[in-house]
Amino acid sequence: MRKKLLIIDGSSMLTTAYYALLPNEIRFCKVPEERARYFDKILHAKNGTYTNAVYGMTRQLLMLMDGWKPDYLAVMFDKTRSTFRRRLYADYKAQRKETDLPLKEQFLTMEKILADSGIPVFFSDNYEADDLAGTMAEKYAKDMQVVLVSKDKDYLQLVDDSRNIQVWMPEDPKNTENPGKADAFRNGRPEENEMFPAYTRHYQIYTEDDVCRRMHVTPKLVPDLKAIEGDSSDNIPGVKGVSSAAAPLVMEYGGVTGLYKAIEACQGDTKWEKELVSFWKDELGITRSPLNALKAQYDRAMLFRELATIRTRCPEILRYDLLKHPVFDIRKDVFNDHMRELNIRITM
Repeated sequence: MRKKLLIIDGSSMLTTAYYALLPNEIRFCKVPEERARYFDKILHAKNGTYTNAVYGMTRQLLMLMDGWKPDYLAVMFDKTRSTFRRRLYADYKAQRKETDLPLKEQFLTMEKILADSGIPVFFSDNYEADDLAGTMAEKYAKDMQVVLVSKDKDYLQLVDDSRNIQVWMPEDPKNTENPGKADAFRNGRPEENEMFPAYTRHYQIYTEDDVCRRMHVTPKLVPDLKAIEGDSSDNIPGVKGVSSAAAPLVMEYGGVTGLYKAIEACQGDTKWEKELVSFWKDELGITRSPLNALKAQYDRAMLFRELATIRTRCPEILRYDLLKHPVFDIRKDVFNDHMRELNIRITM
């Protein structure tokens, strides 16, 4: 039987827990500068250490461990926004606001709890958490079943049915489409079985088909789609003037590179370009031609694809031997001691 590897996007999980468990005074604060006035209302230990995010993430992590019972576990964190992507594109994630002090402190707290307990924790000066996760998945997928847990849709490019790599996304109650687990249920598969047991009820489970239903492209083409459509969460504007034509074009030509090869094959000849546009309209249903927009923004498209692609050769992961750190070696006593010190009633 294949071993099981659970990879957690720690930055995503901790941040989500923080905002989910904020007091209403902060949650509904209309003026961002006033948020700090209510920080004392955030859940904290007797010694003043903030704990709302730690509590939320710990509950979620233990639920996954108790339910799926992985043989190996790794947690990835973002260390800085000044990674190689910021050097490629200065405006990358530039729109993001300063992180609340209580959340900053809980990153340090959570990382210490995990590391002290013997749970492998990774972060990098040059790469993001998704690069570390992608490298870990790539490194061990040959021998293990891999599940990556994150709210970041960039992770969907890592889904690979043939290699048993899935992405589990915390369920958004506002998402009525629920393309992961709910689609599987609508397609006739029972909600609780080997693939969708009860503990996954709060997650959308993504296989390749589920990614296609949500993104309208295959997993490997998610970076190409993002390059053209853009992504406001990462401050990537995309190729303006293409809009809904992005997905069918990316699918038809197998990515941004293939799309531009088709355009370059016209050699600027007006007749050939008209034939290409007619093909897009008749076969792909693209009524408004994006040809001129694409031609004018080649460099942007290639740059944004570079930014959107998860790296799978991070040295921090490649030189680490995860097999020496199985889940059964986790120091539960140390973990529980940390919980008691923080007045969190959770035990491993």
